[in-house]
Amino acid sequence: MTVRKMMLPALAALLAVGCGSEDQLRRVEQEVGDLKLEVFKLRQSVEDGNKKAQVDQQAAAEARIQDRRFQADLQESLRQVQDTTRVLNNRLNSPGKVSSRPAAAEPQPATTASAEDERAFNAAVLDYNRGNYSLAAEGLDLFLTTYPQSAKRPDALFFLGLCQYNLRAYVKAQPAFERIIKDHAASPQFLPAKLKRAQCLLKQGLKPAAVKSFRELVEGFSGSAEARTAQQELSDLGL
Repeated sequence: MTVRKMMLPALAALLAVGCGSEDQLRRVEQEVGDLKLEVFKLRQSVEDGNKKAQVDQQAAAEARIQDRRFQADLQESLRQVQDTTRVLNNRLNSPGKVSSRPAAAEPQPATTASAEDERAFNAAVLDYNRGNYSLAAEGLDLFLTTYPQSAKRPDALFFLGLCQYNLRAYVKAQPAFERIIKDHAASPQFLPAKLKRAQCLLKQGLKPAAVKSFRELVEGFSGSAEARTAQQELSDLGL
């Protein structure tokens, strides 16, 4: 009901009484006053409704933005899982060891992992598998400091690099992979570390260095799972 329609009965009553009694006039004035109050309440209610609608629209827009960000992060995580799975499957299907790996210096006898450092390492890996990359990175840093001679050191370095890589901290991830390449050439993590280092370079926008590293894998370690992945990376770059 519009304000005009609400006022019409009161005005009609006012005209009807004409110069009637003062009591009738006061009653009409009271009715008009009551109508004005109702109009004010209705107007306030409309304004409150409009404000709430604006807040709801803003919240919905922010939710859509958060959802798009979540979907983008999820797609990136799925891509990384697929890359890692592809590498592992290719390694399992590779016939024999790659003979083109450069001869490494005589490795020092590795200290057998004790039950204590096994538990520390496994706890950090569990955090990694749960997607708690920051927490896993802290655990792995502590592990590497506490057990510098552990047989799990190459694996810990690799998972530390993966944590930083998944956190998109590529500058921090790269040194972890480089330490494996430099200090643990005989480790099973040697070729995966070379591949992830090259991918870190690419993520940092260092395309020439990344291309060089990918080609080193393709040309120097042909037949390996990492070489095949490196070739795919080069193909994706149009090379």
